[in-house]
Amino acid sequence: MKRLLLITLAASALAACATAPTLYQPASGREGVGYSEYRIEPGRYRITFHGGAGAPPAQVTDYALLRAADLALAEGYDWFRISDRFMEGRPDRGPRVSFGVGGASFGRRSGVGVGVSTGGVSLGGGPSVATTIEVVMGRGERPRGADVYDARAVRANIGPRA
Repeated sequence: MKRLLLITLAASALAACATAPTLYQPASGREGVGYSEYRIEPGRYRITFHGGAGAPPAQVTDYALLRAADLALAEGYDWFRISDRFMEGRPDRGPRVSFGVGGASFGRRSGVGVGVSTGGVSLGGGPSVATTIEVVMGRGERPRGADVYDARAVRANIGPRA
């Protein structure tokens, strides 16, 4: 029983290490957690934010918007419009483990078994999502529309949470 407890504690510790927090930062590589952008033309970008395992989709979307606001402000723009967006999920690819304990009695004899498998509880922290937005930036008065954002307001509202 002590061995089962030690295995459970070790798996819990491994799970805690396996989940990387989702921070507002440049992605370190193609599948790394964080943002990346591609300049399509002046004032037009494709921005992708990859969340870490278990990151809420709303947080991933907010960080993509924050990156768009930062780019707009850095280039002297006042607002940006999202012209296209999509979100994709990636399955939980982390290691998995399950535990089992059983026992039986056969008259004068009894037996206890302990088993460990690799197909049960995820140690990877959950699935991860990525969102990609294509933005067009502009100067001056912000046009009306649900997909038009004031870059300074986005920076002020989402930035402190990042």
